[in-house]
Amino acid sequence: MDNLRGIVLLVFAMASFAIEDLFIKTASQTLPTGQIIGILGIVGAVFFAIYARAMGHRLIHPDALHKTVVIRNICEIIGTLSFVTAISLSALSTSTAIYQAAPLATTLGAAVFLKEPVGWRRWTAIFVGFVGVMLIIRPGSEAFEPASLFAVLTVITLAGRDVATRVIPKRLSTLAVSAYAFLAIGISGFVLMVATGQSVTPMTGAEVKTVSAAIVFALMGYYALTAAMRLGEMGVIMPFRYTRLIFAMIIGLTFFDERPDALTYLGAAIIIASGIYTLFRERKQRLTRLSTASSTR
Repeated sequence: MDNLRGIVLLVFAMASFAIEDLFIKTASQTLPTGQIIGILGIVGAVFFAIYARAMGHRLIHPDALHKTVVIRNICEIIGTLSFVTAISLSALSTSTAIYQAAPLATTLGAAVFLKEPVGWRRWTAIFVGFVGVMLIIRPGSEAFEPASLFAVLTVITLAGRDVATRVIPKRLSTLAVSAYAFLAIGISGFVLMVATGQSVTPMTGAEVKTVSAAIVFALMGYYALTAAMRLGEMGVIMPFRYTRLIFAMIIGLTFFDERPDALTYLGAAIIIASGIYTLFRERKQRLTRLSTASSTR
């Protein structure tokens, strides 16, 4: 029953994130990207700070400046900036399809930097998944969109974030880490505006509603994602994170008249298949290690 609840919550989270992307892409047509990110980050930081305090978690902690937390926040900043830029300048469905390669990149990063064991089957799945990314991007062809490289940068930096998350001090609560990340994102959004010479644009009533909707769905998605991780087994529920691509494609077609070509669909299918296979292999290896450990006691 917990796995079923976890799946429902994860699918809800992916739908929320896809709808958040819809509102961000809409707002980016008239508002500076940095302003949107700045508002999202600051509001998110306040929300998670209040939530953390309500749960009795410390916010001011010496480990907040631990190098792994700093690395995580830097990766979060770059990943957020690049993904918002990607969906602002290119098709939502294409950017989201590339984004699905993040778990594969995380497995690669964990193997390289954390020396986690990865067998030849998962290495093959990672390689095949990145072939799927190349099918979507198609560098050197007429279909190549330079803006899609921002989505690739998102995959790299968010994989770095996830790898860093695995080794941050256990004394820090998840809610506190989330508050730090959102605060860093919010500050970076306004720093981006200063660096690019943009000024804060007064928002119309419609723009306020659009950005507010993005914030609401972002927070709902993040909360549902956290709850799903606590309820279900990772190997069972995580394949359902790929439903985000389905929601993104429906939104892209409905609101932006996006019509991905056959190679984009093929690339997305390869990425998803490789990711799901990698997750199942990781689960099988983990269960094997647990079984071996228990039998030697």
